[in-house]
Amino acid sequence: MVDLESEVPPLPPRYRFRDLLLGDQGWQNDDRVQVEFYMNENTFKERLKLFFIKNQRSSLRIRLFNFSLKVLSCLLYIIRVLLDPPPQGNKWYHIFWVTRCLPLWGLQVSVALISLFETVLLGYLSYKGNIWEQILRIPFILEIINAVPFIISIFWPSLRNLFIPVFLNCWLAKHALENMINDLHRAIQRTQSAMFNQVLILISTLLCLIFTCICGIQHLERAGKKLTLFDSLYFCIVTFSTVGFGDVTPETALSKLFVVIMICVALVVLPIQFEQLAFLWMERQKSGGNYSRHRAQTEKHVVLCVSSLKIDLLMDFLNEFYAHPRLQDYYVVILCPTEIDVQVRRVLQIPMWSQRVIYLQGSALKDQDLLRAKMDDAEACFILSSRCEVDRTSSDHQTILRAWAVKDFAPNCPLYVQILKPENKFHIKFADHVVCEEEFKYAMLALNCICPATSTLITLLVHTSRGQEGQQSPEQWQKMYGRCSGNEVYHIIMEESTFFAEYEGKSFTYASFHAHKKFGVCLIGVRREDNKNILLNPGPRYIMNATDTCFYINITKEENSAFKNQDQLRRNNASRSFYHGPSRLPVHSIIASMGTVAIDLQDTSCRSASGPNLALPPEGSKETRRPSIAPVLEVADTSSIQTCDLLSDQSEDETTPDEDISTNLEYAKGYPPYSPYIGSSPTFCHLLHEKIPVCCLRLDKSCQHNYYEDAKAYGFKNKLIIVAAETAGNGLYNFIVPLRAYYRPKKELNPIVLLLDNPLDDLLRCGVTFAANMVVVDKESTMSAEEDYMADAKTIVNVQTLFRLFSSLSIITELTHPANMRFMQFRAKDCYSLALSKLEKKERERGSNLAFMFRLPFAAGRVFSISMLDTLLYQSFVKDYMISITRLLLGLDTTPGSGFLCSMKITEDDLWIRTYARLYQKLCSSTGDIPIGIYRTESQKLRTSESQISISVEDWEDTKDTKEQSHHRNNHRNSTSSDQSDHPLLRRKSMQWARRLSRKVPKHSGKTAERISQQRLNLYRRSERQELAELVKNRMKHLGLTTVGYDEMNDRQGTLSYILINPSPDTRLEVNDVVYLIRPDPLAYLPNTAPSRKSSICNTTGADTREETQL
Repeated sequence: MVDLESEVPPLPPRYRFRDLLLGDQGWQNDDRVQVEFYMNENTFKERLKLFFIKNQRSSLRIRLFNFSLKVLSCLLYIIRVLLDPPPQGNKWYHIFWVTRCLPLWGLQVSVALISLFETVLLGYLSYKGNIWEQILRIPFILEIINAVPFIISIFWPSLRNLFIPVFLNCWLAKHALENMINDLHRAIQRTQSAMFNQVLILISTLLCLIFTCICGIQHLERAGKKLTLFDSLYFCIVTFSTVGFGDVTPETALSKLFVVIMICVALVVLPIQFEQLAFLWMERQKSGGNYSRHRAQTEKHVVLCVSSLKIDLLMDFLNEFYAHPRLQDYYVVILCPTEIDVQVRRVLQIPMWSQRVIYLQGSALKDQDLLRAKMDDAEACFILSSRCEVDRTSSDHQTILRAWAVKDFAPNCPLYVQILKPENKFHIKFADHVVCEEEFKYAMLALNCICPATSTLITLLVHTSRGQEGQQSPEQWQKMYGRCSGNEVYHIIMEESTFFAEYEGKSFTYASFHAHKKFGVCLIGVRREDNKNILLNPGPRYIMNATDTCFYINITKEENSAFKNQDQLRRNNASRSFYHGPSRLPVHSIIASMGTVAIDLQDTSCRSASGPNLALPPEGSKETRRPSIAPVLEVADTSSIQTCDLLSDQSEDETTPDEDISTNLEYAKGYPPYSPYIGSSPTFCHLLHEKIPVCCLRLDKSCQHNYYEDAKAYGFKNKLIIVAAETAGNGLYNFIVPLRAYYRPKKELNPIVLLLDNPLDDLLRCGVTFAANMVVVDKESTMSAEEDYMADAKTIVNVQTLFRLFSSLSIITELTHPANMRFMQFRAKDCYSLALSKLEKKERERGSNLAFMFRLPFAAGRVFSISMLDTLLYQSFVKDYMISITRLLLGLDTTPGSGFLCSMKITEDDLWIRTYARLYQKLCSSTGDIPIGIYRTESQKLRTSESQISISVEDWEDTKDTKEQSHHRNNHRNSTSSDQSDHPLLRRKSMQWARRLSRKVPKHSGKTAERISQQRLNLYRRSERQELAELVKNRMKHLGLTTVGYDEMNDRQGTLSYILINPSPDTRLEVNDVVYLIRPDPLAYLPNTAPSRKSSICNTTGADTREETQL
């Protein structure tokens, strides 16, 4: 340290304190030069320029004073005219000379001196080297004409009564006013004043023309009719309005010439001003102007930020937003950077929307545009991504910047953001509500594979509807389906509720069952007062508290319900019911009642992990009374629940071992060690202990670990789930995790095959012929279509091809536009589809937001549009819990103690339960499950196209004599003609020839002739379906694949499926009904030693097959 200090050189003299005090002469010899900045601003001219021109506030005062002087000079001229006595004598004398009193002359001289001095001073300050540029300016020439004669009259008294056109100062006042307004805008930092400036210029120009014409004609007519100012005003108004009464006309030649000149000037100046005003008005209409600050402070409004506004998006937002009664007085301000679309403009001109929707063209990244939209006073800001962009990542980046800009400008404004890619979601974690499109899309596609039509269930729950869809339809299923679609999720504080207040201190399942039994509402979840997490079906161990928030499904919220006693209900039941028969549904103002249910002892047996136990009671009780169901206890007997090991798989692996299965793969339950993107919710699921090599993941290629090259060779026990996509994005994580969730039994795990390209050979190799479901993901490559609705073209055609080749395959897909769902499984000659199309049009005319719901593919859960979930974001403004509940239902989020969505199928052995209410009681009393709806499949005699059916020649011949009957068109074959009753000429002649040949040849002819005849008949018996089936089978044989199990005829045309959300308690159960359940979290039943139990679970091994453990 001593050496280092000795090496530090001393400070220079000028930096030492001693030199600072005593002075240092060394620096004077330095070569540095002291520079003083802004020296020019210290000159007298620069100071004057700063005061008169540069400084906005002082310049504004100077120009205001100048404007006042000009107006004062015009007033003095009017006073001089009024005081001027009537002229007598020579008429030309009165044109050049006037009578001006001495005080008036003194005032005019003073004004002239001040004005001339100011004009000269401003000319000097603005001089830039060209003197003629300053002298030849029109304002300077007018100032000289009006001021110099008064100054000369000071030195030459005989000129004091000389006529001076002081009224021309009105043009100088107009010029001063324009400069004053410009300085005013600079001072108050306003830039959106072009329209105001143009209107002001137009008005001032018109006034100056009229005032100049009035004063000029009045003065020139001193040599003629001697008109007054009022007469001159009357003449000018009549002349400029093109009325021309003719009672007042100029007489002198000078006055006539002056009128001609003024009219010519007006015809040139005014059209230019009007053109500029019209242009600015059109531009203002395009940009939308401003949202009034006064309105923003007195009325409530929300802002919708989009990159491009389409008519479908706008109508979905407006219909869903204004569906809530308390939002009727809100204004919607749309902020969009593009020019308003023609269709959008036409819609916004409708009186219903024109008074409540304001379109502003601007960018959310500009504070000026956010100020125009009054974002700081907005109740909420909705930021939507453009899903039609080719590059969705780029679209997300734009959305992120918009969210950041709004948060920076208005930190207190609630943000509702829609994002496309899940990996971009963590950038907007600060937003109040976020909906990630790919997360919801893949989760719904996954749940559709295990819980049919989950996408339809979620879509109907998040749409606002009164349940009036389909009520005019003659078909019963459409009435039931449409009525149940009006069910939504609502909330209420328990102590304030008529539905649930009486169940304080009772178990959750007890409250849910009895509320459904008494009021027809379905209680699905609760939230503690001191906790923000929502618990779906927390189970029978959860005790209801008075301060809990209850979430329930009903046709309307409790506040809009009317309650009637049972006597009134019985009297009005016949007239108020919407439906007849055992499955009628209640209206929202009628309490659904349930008959007496026999009660037996509670079943305390442990439930299986695969589903609820709906077994019949003992045989002895069948003969004496109908089967009974155990009651739902007020407080659950937790001893029986705790004894059940709900997470163990002994029932699957140890108690029923499969001796034929041999595998060395070990699996466990735990959290995935790696997350594909930041912000993904950890999910407890089935995992492999050891990571499989990448080479083994290729199904179509063998490797050193296995030699399988197709799905059939793997010998999968469960059916496959095939995902056809262009790329393997991060969103697939949300597809795989729900299918591998920990609560799914290992025996029910389906192998998942990712197909990145879908030619026929690859489809056959990956096992499409024995797949349970095939999921077709939206094709992003078609997003660049010129027409927006063509973005789904590739997906629709691919799905149609799969449907024609593999008619028995369950295909699930997602489309960008809901209107394109009508093309799914398209049949041009299907009469039933045409009838549904007419029904859809009628529902749309009635103003329904769910007109597409009756399309069979959507009702059956085969197709959905992710744009339908835009309403989820809009509903969150009123129901802030909807996104959380939807994520819990889809398995995107897992909350400790919250249940999950699953399903169970009603078999013939379960029909002893009979009604939905008894099923509700059975589930609540035995397993604690809460049913929320039914997925029903019914047989339907649908008219099918001829190309789908194959008949023999003999059948065609038998039906020849009965062509007039209506069912003939359903039995004959025609795959090429546009009319179902006409056969092609060639095929008809060939069939007639074959028929005559078969008649002529005896039955016991030779084998050769019989074989030829049979081949000919088989040729004409082949239908389009058989031709396609033959094509597929030949291709499978060429690839070395077995054709066993390929079902070419079952195309599901004879059935239709639909959803009943929260049906009436007395709805009859039917065979093959799939009941949606919210099952309690199995982890909630673990004893207090949960951490040790969880660690033991992660180390559990088993002997499941290969397909049960693949992620």
